[in-house]
Amino acid sequence: MKNLLVTTALAATLLSSAASAEDVKIGVLLGFTGPIESLTPGMGASGELAMKEVSDSGKFLDGSTVTPVRGDSTCVDSAAASAAAERLITSDKVSAIFGADCSGVTGAVLQNVARPNGIVMISPSATSPALSDAEDDGLFFRTAPSDARQGQVLAEVLTEKGVKSAALTYTNNDYGKGLAESIKTNAEAAGIEITIDSSHEDGKGDYSAEVGALAQAGGDVLIVAGYLDQGGKGIIQAALDTGAFDTFVLPDGMVGDSLPASIGDGLNGSYGTIAGTDSEGAAMFNKMAEDAGIKIDAYVGESYDAAALIMLAMQAAGSSNSADFKSKIMDVANAPGEKIMPGELGKALELLSEGKDIDYVGATNVELIGAGESAGSFREILVDGGAITTAKYR
Repeated sequence: MKNLLVTTALAATLLSSAASAEDVKIGVLLGFTGPIESLTPGMGASGELAMKEVSDSGKFLDGSTVTPVRGDSTCVDSAAASAAAERLITSDKVSAIFGADCSGVTGAVLQNVARPNGIVMISPSATSPALSDAEDDGLFFRTAPSDARQGQVLAEVLTEKGVKSAALTYTNNDYGKGLAESIKTNAEAAGIEITIDSSHEDGKGDYSAEVGALAQAGGDVLIVAGYLDQGGKGIIQAALDTGAFDTFVLPDGMVGDSLPASIGDGLNGSYGTIAGTDSEGAAMFNKMAEDAGIKIDAYVGESYDAAALIMLAMQAAGSSNSADFKSKIMDVANAPGEKIMPGELGKALELLSEGKDIDYVGATNVELIGAGESAGSFREILVDGGAITTAKYR
């Protein structure tokens, strides 16, 4: 009789657990087409690597699984990105959005879709300073640092390189405008003359007019605050073809292996900055990513971390509902608590289920400040021998 009672109790527990388990869907909203399309496959795969790790652990929300659902932000078309996000929420029934990527479409999705639907979104790469103060109802976070900080770091690099003057061109959208303003303000404060700051459009076949104006203004270097797969690349190629400039300064949207592969030796000696860290977590993640066949490129670590934070916050809240878990994201991202590294998401889920605190360190040494953005470390890069190399970390 006792064995029968134990068996019955066990069966009831299993049935209860199975009944409470669910398939949690998370939107993966990135520019799979558009001016950073060479970067987003790795970013998407890295976020999905975290989702697989959580599902495989069997420790997420009473045995729930996580299914990624992709949508195309295009990086630059706010209407298309908003429509994709709306589909993810209304048709695919996602509980949160990992993304978007570029700043303009991220802001549009936040205001037009995420806020009206009460859905949490964590971007791995939207860096516009304007997003720091955006009305977000506590729904928006980012694992990339603001360009307000990148402008400071880039000015430090220019000063150390002995640059006295620079021409500046930027992609004509929220990302480009915010980054250009930060670069100009910090460079001029450091005594560096910005001879011209002019916008360019993406998707053009000919940038000779833009380069002509930049060349006329002159400068020791040309700062290209654009995108590596479209306008920024076109500006650099036109500048090299005409001999207007031979050294280019590359902020984060220009950093990726596809650029030197496309431009060739003419890019050697150019340098720039992108979010990055040489932490223990970065090395651990890089090994995991390589084992999974993911190319190490811009914002892959931030992508793993963004997806991880969504799921850990859900576990802390005991719910996949954004209204329930949005307040837990800062808790799991920051001290106090047991430090969690890449590959330890199962351990984190177990600790949270026991009511214990965690401090998610992850691939990028996560520390969220302000309304929920990365405090930010930066990697200074140098193009050498036709490849992106690391000069130092800042």
